Amino acid sequence: MFVTSPLWQGLTLGLAMIVPIGAQNAFVLNQGIRRHHHLMVAAICICCDVFLISLGVFGAGALMSSQPLLLTLITGAGILFLTTYGAMALRSAMRPAAADEARKTARLGGRGAVLLGTLAVTLLNPHVYLDTMVILGSIGSQLAAHERLWFAVGCLLASFIWFNALSLGAARFAPVLSQPRVKRGIDLLVGAIMLALATQLTWQLAGQLA
Repeated sequence: MFVTSPLWQGLTLGLAMIVPIGAQNAFVLNQGIRRHHHLMVAAICICCDVFLISLGVFGAGALMSSQPLLLTLITGAGILFLTTYGAMALRSAMRPAAADEARKTARLGGRGAVLLGTLAVTLLNPHVYLDTMVILGSIGSQLAAHERLWFAVGCLLASFIWFNALSLGAARFAPVLSQPRVKRGIDLLVGAIMLALATQLTWQLAGQLA
């Protein structure tokens, strides 16, 4: 039956891992509202998922799990990035006039900074590796060889659907989402999410080093 097929399992599990709001989704949402290289942002997130999910499903998940030092370094870099981005989002919420000016300046610069920001919010978050390489990878690697490929395709299809929908949806409803009160609420939410994740990662890192 279709509901028990590896493709369907990959699609549903992939969405379950990707959809919950986090640093990456908040970043994609913000770029979509600004309509600032938002399609490129979605494409980068999808490409990262293609790479990481493929590695996990076809055997590299165990390697990531066995490298605590690598995860520690990624966690430390992630804490720094999330704290900085979260503080900037809260500053934007508290000082909307300055934030508008900063956004205009950012538009004049551009693609390279957005590229690096997308890679940072994706690859400096240890949860990305746990979700894609470890969790999805461990599930997919237990399947038969001919089923594993379809499971990976389902996971990647989930990534393609979600990031394009989030990016295009945010751009489509940008006039509403960009209203001062709504934008301030989004900035507050994004800032709170980023700082909460940074705090969680800090506690996890402290536990690992203790």
